[in-house]
Amino acid sequence: MDGLIEGGCLCGGVRYSASSEPALVGVCHCDDCRKFSGSAFSFLVAIEKSSLEVRGTLKTYSNIADTGRPIFRSFCPDCGSSVVEESASHPGYIIVNAGTLDFPACVSPSIELYCHNALPWIQLSGMKRFAKMPPSFRSE
Repeated sequence: MDGLIEGGCLCGGVRYSASSEPALVGVCHCDDCRKFSGSAFSFLVAIEKSSLEVRGTLKTYSNIADTGRPIFRSFCPDCGSSVVEESASHPGYIIVNAGTLDFPACVSPSIELYCHNALPWIQLSGMKRFAKMPPSFRSE
């Protein structure tokens, strides 16, 4: 990856870019991520929040994560695309929903989270697997 992340929502009303390398690329099977992504799991790229520039308007929904701390999920108010998430448990980072990347093949997940929630027919390989969130946010 060349250090530049670019993407946007389905209608193009929201665009983003970041110049930092991902701190984590993974998939999450938790119920909240599944619902926010509208899929069997969520494909996520965590980056330093200070490096992300968002153009356009996002609407945000917040709820309490299993950590007891809030998580803020932002989406395009026009087309509904889930774009980014911020967790109070990981200050300084923002999570980009990788399906909104212009070139999602430029990142490859190395970590699988909340595997205890994975649907029984999902068989992913080549990643570190965790029943829940690992103690360290980084996948190293």
